[in-house]
Amino acid sequence: MRAMFARRPDALRKLYLAESRIPDLQPLLKWCAAHRIGYRVVAEDDLRRLAASSHHEGVVADVLRTPALDLSDWLAMLDAGPQLAIWLDGVGNPHNYGAILRSAAHFGVSAILLPRHSTLALSGAAARVAEGGAEAVPEVRLGRPENGLAQLRGAGFQLAATVVAGGQSVFDATLPERLVLVLGAEGEGMDRELAQACEMRLSIPGTGAVESLNVAAASAVLMAAWRMRH
Repeated sequence: MRAMFARRPDALRKLYLAESRIPDLQPLLKWCAAHRIGYRVVAEDDLRRLAASSHHEGVVADVLRTPALDLSDWLAMLDAGPQLAIWLDGVGNPHNYGAILRSAAHFGVSAILLPRHSTLALSGAAARVAEGGAEAVPEVRLGRPENGLAQLRGAGFQLAATVVAGGQSVFDATLPERLVLVLGAEGEGMDRELAQACEMRLSIPGTGAVESLNVAAASAVLMAAWRMRH
């Protein structure tokens, strides 16, 4: 919530908080009063219901979502030089999405790319796990996959499909300055045609004690590997 308030306070519509948080949130409450934004002190049960979780830390905010960008608009905004984006193909778990957003913000990822039919959205659960990362990393909605691939390549990006086995080790691979990491769904993996359309196939080598990392953990390793080189 603090990250949202720092970047776009006008998105705040209403605030609910526990009485114990009043001293800590005085600057925010004064801002709400000055801008006629309502806030209410409520009981723990009400906060749990509003947040749909017990992990609310004593405050729940009603906030307008940032609209997703079109791919062409996002590409027009990019600075020259190294850029990393994450394409999530079929990922649906909000906790994984939140963890990916947090890692993406930490490693300076330029955007999360989502297929037009993706059901993934910034839910309250995802925002909580992201710990402010959702405010730092824009969401881009793609159109037709073939058009998206052409636009990305026209902007100098290469695409890397991340696979459990059979890909080049991400620790040994030469990773380009402009890269889109394509990660598949938690269970089924990514679309086969999309994987075949990528220029690279990357894997994360391990001990074999488990089959693979989950998508959130894998994304963090891949982002870190790219950041080390750029």
